[in-house]
Amino acid sequence: MFGRIVHRFEESVLCLLLVSMTLLVFSETMLRFFFNTGLLWAEEATLYLGAWMVLFGASYGVRVNAHIGVDAFVKLLPKGPRRAVAALAVVMCLVYCGLFLYGGWIYLAKMHKIGIELSDIPVPRWVAQSILFIGFILLAIRFLQLLWAIIVGKSNGFEFVDEAKESMHLADETAGASTSAQGNRP
Repeated sequence: MFGRIVHRFEESVLCLLLVSMTLLVFSETMLRFFFNTGLLWAEEATLYLGAWMVLFGASYGVRVNAHIGVDAFVKLLPKGPRRAVAALAVVMCLVYCGLFLYGGWIYLAKMHKIGIELSDIPVPRWVAQSILFIGFILLAIRFLQLLWAIIVGKSNGFEFVDEAKESMHLADETAGASTSAQGNRP
């Protein structure tokens, strides 16, 4: 239940960020090229929207196995050691998240204390940069879910995207479609 809520939240925020960025860049482009004007705050807003999208996207990528990894050595291991290595890798990812959470918390606390605003938008800098903390919390949640799946045996570890296998599958489908289309000609 909690996982579905986090998943929906991530998807919704990613959609909102993508639409906002697209509309903002489109509007800024139209204003500059057709009306010789622009929005002073658009570049900074696009920068922060992009940062939010990257960190939300990293968490979402772990959930849907969209990250690319180098796992040639791990695939050579038997199932038991493979799961142990994967669990160790996830624990190391959690340590990485912990370091970023700690550093992000200290940084955001200092930005809050100083009270600096963004350059072009009247928003406190710590609010715009709070994705440092939020993004790594979401990433840690995804790694904890993966670690649990490894522990209970539902996963052997990271299920990386196998681009070579996907490319060959697409090539086979394309070749099969063109062969059948040629076979149907009179």
